[in-house]
Amino acid sequence: MAYKKMNLAAVAGAVALCLSTGIQAADAPAAPELVSGASARMLSETCAGCHGTDGQSVGPASPTIAGMNAEYFTEIMQGFRSGEIYSTIMGRIAKGYTDEEIALMAGFFAGKPFQPAKQKFDEALASNGAKLHEKYCDKCHAEGGKVLEGEEYYILAGQWTPYLENAIEDFKGERRPMPKKMATEFKKLMGKEADEGLKALLQYYASQQ
Repeated sequence: MAYKKMNLAAVAGAVALCLSTGIQAADAPAAPELVSGASARMLSETCAGCHGTDGQSVGPASPTIAGMNAEYFTEIMQGFRSGEIYSTIMGRIAKGYTDEEIALMAGFFAGKPFQPAKQKFDEALASNGAKLHEKYCDKCHAEGGKVLEGEEYYILAGQWTPYLENAIEDFKGERRPMPKKMATEFKKLMGKEADEGLKALLQYYASQQ
């Protein structure tokens, strides 16, 4: 009889504990979503693995995005998300952000100073590239392609050369659409200077420290 009473007491205690736990769980607030309510800095840190802390890339395959024009950043991210702009992994990543979150990141990176990549370059080619830039690119990418306030075009001066090479291949392969002005000047450049002209241009941008 004592054994039965002890079992009944144990069962009653277990039931009471379960009921108590269930009530506490029901009353507890739901956990917030992973990204919801995140600050601009918190969102930007999700980019650091590829683009470096505060958008200062330390790997030549990924571009530095610090200092990028906010409107251009937003346009690119939305293009990746929709699939309009070709990408390897950015299309999948961009789908994880809302318009509001992209706007927060755009403002964050736009407010960070751009630091040119420390990389080797050919001085002779860079000298020729400076002339080609002035002839074909300066109308849109002023001041040698440097970061300018209000500039909506991509940063060229001091950007990683391997990244720019990959981007150009995407444009040439029509995997990414060229703006109309760029397409016109690019055609002129390739018709007269061919790949050697592109190489000289990239060496010029690499020289902009």
